[in-house]
Amino acid sequence: MTTRSLLLVRHGQIDANARGRWHGSTDSPLTRTGRRQVVRVAQRIRRDWGDAAAIYSSPMIRCLRTAEAIASALDQPVALDADLREYSIGELEDTTFASLQADHNFFRRIREDRDFAPPGGESINTVALRIVPALRRIYATSDSTQPIVVVSHGAALAIALAALLDADANHWTNYQIDNCSVTELLLEPEPLVAAFNSTEHL
Repeated sequence: MTTRSLLLVRHGQIDANARGRWHGSTDSPLTRTGRRQVVRVAQRIRRDWGDAAAIYSSPMIRCLRTAEAIASALDQPVALDADLREYSIGELEDTTFASLQADHNFFRRIREDRDFAPPGGESINTVALRIVPALRRIYATSDSTQPIVVVSHGAALAIALAALLDADANHWTNYQIDNCSVTELLLEPEPLVAAFNSTEHL
């Protein structure tokens, strides 16, 4: 019986994270803190897991740079998967979380309607319907017992965990995931989190 897992890694810090702004489809580079974080998470994975069967990344530059640091530590290539990208909120991109709450009723609207999407953006259900199959597809690419590293985004990974563990993507706010944390997810025989939002390496 296989015991392999997915090591879910959120990208390193970007300026929008530090300033409390939503960057979903908005691309931006790592901050100096983020660049330090990616080195540390790479060292952590090499130390605690030794190797990986594969490394997959969202194509967003913040994820790619994080994945490249891990790839360098493990001497592995990076495979891009567009379905790992972040939850895009369209015309509300780059809005502060405070303004999304106070001025746009965004969090209430998505809580009450999982199919609600801002103009040009996605709904929670849309994100779940691409990222959960992506994780299952990536998991199925290897028969190795070595873990597969998946570098993605905070909201997208939270939605995936809520859908897999709670059968309800709307529970995504229960899964706060920090920059360059590691969450170890097993998909078989049933979805199970062996470690959640591990940040001691930071």
